[in-house]
Amino acid sequence: MPWSPAQYAKFSKERAEPFVHLCALVRFAPNMHIVDLGCGTGELTVQLAAQSAGASAVGVDQSPEMIARARPRETAAVRFLLGALERFGELDAYDLVFSHAALHWVEDHRALVPALFALARRAGGQIAWQLPANHNHPAHRIITERLIHEEPFEQALGGFVRHTPVLGIDAYASLLHGCGARDIAAIERVYGHELESVEAVAEWTRATTLLPYLERMPEPLHEPFVDRYRALLRQELGQARPFFYTFRRILLHAVRP
Repeated sequence: MPWSPAQYAKFSKERAEPFVHLCALVRFAPNMHIVDLGCGTGELTVQLAAQSAGASAVGVDQSPEMIARARPRETAAVRFLLGALERFGELDAYDLVFSHAALHWVEDHRALVPALFALARRAGGQIAWQLPANHNHPAHRIITERLIHEEPFEQALGGFVRHTPVLGIDAYASLLHGCGARDIAAIERVYGHELESVEAVAEWTRATTLLPYLERMPEPLHEPFVDRYRALLRQELGQARPFFYTFRRILLHAVRP
């Protein structure tokens, strides 16, 4: 099922907040060569490149819909490529390997971390990654523990469950240290978002967490699936207006000596 840039953008302000905090960890210098893995529609890639005078940046995303939205933002300094985030061999060597809210879609992070760190192979190269880690929130557990096990959804999904590959911050710190990284920062932060209602959580997750399930079901089941999710959210989390949605994220930064 295609990614929907419009659906994703419904909470663009909330989704961009961790980007600002991640950029604050980076040691920007002139003329940096940057890759942004999971660039989406490209606005943040452009902002990222602007923090290094004379920078060149490439944004990579595996969604044709996202890259189509990003392409009009291309300049002499910023370009966008369609491709899977894990195809590292097709990329160059970088001063900064950046990723904002994308790497949780790539499996096997114990293999992913050294592969990504290898891209920052210039002297003093940096990685800066932000990973959603909200899988233990009730709004997410409802999906894996209840919603997908109800009919007719369970049969349509054929038993499919997507388990997050995201590790704990101590594991990421250890993996980076094993790669030879220095000045490692592994931070877990909870962002609080005041949404209009609990039903708004369904609009949030429809653009991300629900997608692997929706793409495996016939289209006539999509709206009943989301409607049932809204009902379970109300049942589990109440009907407070506004609804305070807590979102846990991991921010990582490290430097190659």
